[in-house]
Amino acid sequence: MADFEHETSHLAHVMRDMEKDFEFVIGMVFSNELEAYHKYVAYAIGKGFGVRKGNTVKNRKGEITRRTFLCNCEGHSVGSFDQEKKYERFEVRCGCLAHIKFKVDDGVYEVMDYVSEHNHAFVPEDQKHLIRCGRMISDTCKGVLVDMIKAGIGGTSAYKFLANEAGGSKNLGLILRDCQNFLQTERSKFISGGDCQSLLNHFHCMQMHNPMFFYAIQVDQDGRLTNLFWRDSLSKFDYDCFGDVPVFDTTYRTNKYNMICAPFVGVNHHWKNTLFGCAFLLDETAESFIWLFEVFLKSMGNKAPKTIFTDQDQAMAKAIRMVFPNTHHRLCTWHIGKNANQNIPHLYHKPGFKDKYFLALIYRCKSEDEFEATWREMEEVWGTYIYYFVM
Repeated sequence: MADFEHETSHLAHVMRDMEKDFEFVIGMVFSNELEAYHKYVAYAIGKGFGVRKGNTVKNRKGEITRRTFLCNCEGHSVGSFDQEKKYERFEVRCGCLAHIKFKVDDGVYEVMDYVSEHNHAFVPEDQKHLIRCGRMISDTCKGVLVDMIKAGIGGTSAYKFLANEAGGSKNLGLILRDCQNFLQTERSKFISGGDCQSLLNHFHCMQMHNPMFFYAIQVDQDGRLTNLFWRDSLSKFDYDCFGDVPVFDTTYRTNKYNMICAPFVGVNHHWKNTLFGCAFLLDETAESFIWLFEVFLKSMGNKAPKTIFTDQDQAMAKAIRMVFPNTHHRLCTWHIGKNANQNIPHLYHKPGFKDKYFLALIYRCKSEDEFEATWREMEEVWGTYIYYFVM
């Protein structure tokens, strides 16, 4: 069977040459499965619906004799309604009967059954580029992304670069999640089995000498290391004493494998930094953060922080809401300053605003009353639109 995910150039060619009023008819013939599938996908995206692969029928020799492609809204979701879902997913299945069925003879695909009526609305024109079956990463994009991995560029920045080069995300043929998934797979290939095993052996040895030492790893479906976390007994003791307000930072990356170094840091009673634990992550997706926060929580006896400071990352914020629902999530002052510089540069660079009010609110107010008074004065002088700097 052809590998459809890697045949991006063929699908792009079919979509480009698709006639506007094209319709399938019984008896229409295609030379192979790839051509038949891509023709139906191109037709589907033009209309505004997605495609899933249905069942196949094979003869005793293992050769395909029947092949069906379905609307992605076919069928209904199956699952227990009383079981709490860990991840919420948008469900689109509504029992749509639209499909196309091929009779296969000596590799040639002939349309034997075709239903074009749908029981749902089509995807709007401005959202058709999001349809999953049409999203594929071209070989050119893959080459650029691999080079960016080696240069230490993250998935979001790489995606923005590709979207800009393509004249917008609608012209790119993939979404940010596709980019992140590809980068995660490629990064996992870079991790040497010997280095990984040496690290695990070291962690195991540490745990043998000190049962309070904790570590956890996450692997992909092929058994390759993706994420890991560890902390020693001193980190656990420090967290019990000073773990009410940790700072979680993903700014740093390792050199060899370009993994994200993500430490949990706090402040002790001497106003010195103390390490609560550290992780290496392959990506900055919500799934990776959820795994890490759950492992961190388990390692600390299920004691969640009262407040956690991070950078402004939507995936991270989502994970914090799920794993630490009662924890206050705040941005560190560096990122607040960065947001102000980006959102209100016309005010941020004025000394009368920055020095007298902005920096005073962040660093110099010693009480809540002083903060509120300074804020009200700032509103009176500069206007209420300054709220944008906290967004």
